[in-house]
Amino acid sequence: MRHDTPGTIKRAERFQIILIGEGILVGAVAGFIVLLYRICLEYAQKWTKEILAYASGNPLRMAGWFALLLLMAVVVAKLLKFESMISGSGIPQLEGEMVGKLDQCWWKVLPAKFAGGFLCLLGGLALGREGPSIQLGAMVGKGISRKMDRGKTEERFLLTCGASAGLSAAFHAPLAGVMFSLEEVHKNFSVSVLISVMSASLTADFLCSNVLGVSSVFQFDILHALPITSYGMIVALGVVLGVLGAFYNWFTLKSQELYNKASFLRPEVKIMIPFVCAGILGFSAPELLGSGHSLIEYLTNSKVMLSTVLFLLVGRFIFSAVSFGSGAPGGIFFPLLVIGGYIGGAFATIGVQYFGMDPMYINNFVLLAMAGYFAAIVRAPLTGIILIFEMTGSLSQMLSLSVVSIVAYVVAILMKSKPIYESLLERLLKKNGEPVVEDGGEKVLTSFVVKQGSKVEEEWIRDVKWPDNCLLVAIKRGSDEIIPKGKTRLLVGDMIVTMTDERDMSVVHEKMDVLCEEQI
Repeated sequence: MRHDTPGTIKRAERFQIILIGEGILVGAVAGFIVLLYRICLEYAQKWTKEILAYASGNPLRMAGWFALLLLMAVVVAKLLKFESMISGSGIPQLEGEMVGKLDQCWWKVLPAKFAGGFLCLLGGLALGREGPSIQLGAMVGKGISRKMDRGKTEERFLLTCGASAGLSAAFHAPLAGVMFSLEEVHKNFSVSVLISVMSASLTADFLCSNVLGVSSVFQFDILHALPITSYGMIVALGVVLGVLGAFYNWFTLKSQELYNKASFLRPEVKIMIPFVCAGILGFSAPELLGSGHSLIEYLTNSKVMLSTVLFLLVGRFIFSAVSFGSGAPGGIFFPLLVIGGYIGGAFATIGVQYFGMDPMYINNFVLLAMAGYFAAIVRAPLTGIILIFEMTGSLSQMLSLSVVSIVAYVVAILMKSKPIYESLLERLLKKNGEPVVEDGGEKVLTSFVVKQGSKVEEEWIRDVKWPDNCLLVAIKRGSDEIIPKGKTRLLVGDMIVTMTDERDMSVVHEKMDVLCEEQI
């Protein structure tokens, strides 16, 4: 064994201090890599604009750009063949690794994801930098864990630290990086994890801020907080975002499904589809290309007609699905924020034109819709609220942000829409041949009485062959309630309380009756 028991116990005594040091190390390395990634992506978007401006109106140059796009698609397809785990955002792959279902090769993912994400944004695909940044950061954590010969438990901590550092560096959002990695990735809020993750996130943010500055990602003015009389509209917006968030999840998964069903197409051809679409849009509607940052600036700094807002909203929605569904390396995190912002813009513009709302509140609804749409799709409302606060630098909207996020969150749940990353992980595990736990329906509690002469009378719980998919919740003995343990002996008259899924209830009930009934 690599780690003997005494050594493990000794490390446990100073585990928090060790994790803080390792978190700082992971944050520094991950922050540096994501910083390079951000700089490369900025150049990619700049070069794309310059190429489109140079080629526009010249058939020969336009044909040359399409040839270059096809070449980039082929290279991306080769990268996907080299390491399939770089497909999509990378967040489902990380979540799969955290639960022990996937095992990414960190030294292959790092260069392949970096290059693939760069080429996709250079080609103009509507993908974001946050998913790749989170995956890059997590793989840095895994690489450091392997190089330092850490155990699996510690490796999971360092994966979480890396994910936090990645998001922090990508968006200049250290608090959101901490919250997302704990709420969505690690799903645990222990003090040990919190301090180490915060160390990694702050280190990465400090590094990027020194190079790129401390300005927030979105620069638009929020002149006044919404009055209390507007909260009816905020609730209505939350309902709209919940419904459209559920539709976004369905549409994204459906687009991915359509690509997968097209088995007659080679992988290179599937990747070519969004690149060719990007080429067409580049010469017809270039504002739909790339991450969409300029779209939010355009919406919040200009007076935009409702028809234009709706056109950009629909066009961006469809192109994002076409880009992501192909499996190209890139995230949906930032693109969905852009779509959410445009939903808010359309909602507010309708309010101004038809219901007499003051135009100065349009930007408020853009900001609110970003958080609400994120909460409905990702199902991580705390991360959404903190992220929008850090990305805009606005503190005046915390109450309204909370209201719209909660409403959108509840509506998405009522529509039985699963969180997008959970659905994507299920698809990925199914594709890799891993068993996926299906929804068993409502949980059902049932009681069975141990009768004289039954099979379980005077038996230790550990020695009984209990039905599959059945959890012993309690043993009621008279007025006492006993927590069932392996060394608990069952007596006549004991009431066994079990919990099972609704789908398994009949089978479990039948088997429990056999165990507890009197034997003739």
